[in-house]
Amino acid sequence: MAWLSKSLNSSLGKKLLMAITGLFLVSFLIVHCGLNATIFLNDGGVTFNEGAEFMAKNPIIRTMEIVLFGGLLLHILDGLRLWMDNKKKRPVAYAVIDGAANSKWYSRSMGLLGTLLLLFLIIHLKHFWYFSRLTDNLTEEHTLYNEMQTVFASPLVVIIYVLGCISLGYHLLHGFQSAFQSLGWNHPKYTPTIKCIGAAYAIIIAALFAAMPIALHFNLIH
Repeated sequence: MAWLSKSLNSSLGKKLLMAITGLFLVSFLIVHCGLNATIFLNDGGVTFNEGAEFMAKNPIIRTMEIVLFGGLLLHILDGLRLWMDNKKKRPVAYAVIDGAANSKWYSRSMGLLGTLLLLFLIIHLKHFWYFSRLTDNLTEEHTLYNEMQTVFASPLVVIIYVLGCISLGYHLLHGFQSAFQSLGWNHPKYTPTIKCIGAAYAIIIAALFAAMPIALHFNLIH
């Protein structure tokens, strides 16, 4: 297994691990956003609660939860390693004008965006995953949808979630296309299409997630 450890600790190995775990999380976001978006059916959260209950009780889904947390942890730790490597290679920061000329600001700020997302994720897990999995507060009278209504009644929480979604959007905007590039799927013929799909994905996912707390806060759905 020494070869595996050596490969994962190489610069290329770290980038490949970041790409693979990133695309895994991208696929999870589609499922997570799709389930959450059922609140827009405006059926009092019936469909959402049924989906959430299925996710909570299905043994395959519960097993995948462990895989998901593992992938997320690997993504965070690998991102930290890459950030530290970049700091060591470039002890003197690029001039602002040079950085702006060569890349977008969010491409140069993945460490910051990742940190903001981690803080947002901790808040999100506390509000909903901890509530639904590790407490006895979830009942037939007080469903997960009811908890969403309670949590998003606070304007401060809504602001935090919207800012978190904006950070997610910018993180995905760079990370999506970067993952394909790291995997070697970089070709003049296909790269523009990948960038277009990545941009659309980042905007749609971030916008949908941000719309949920806003809609619940202003009672646009019931």
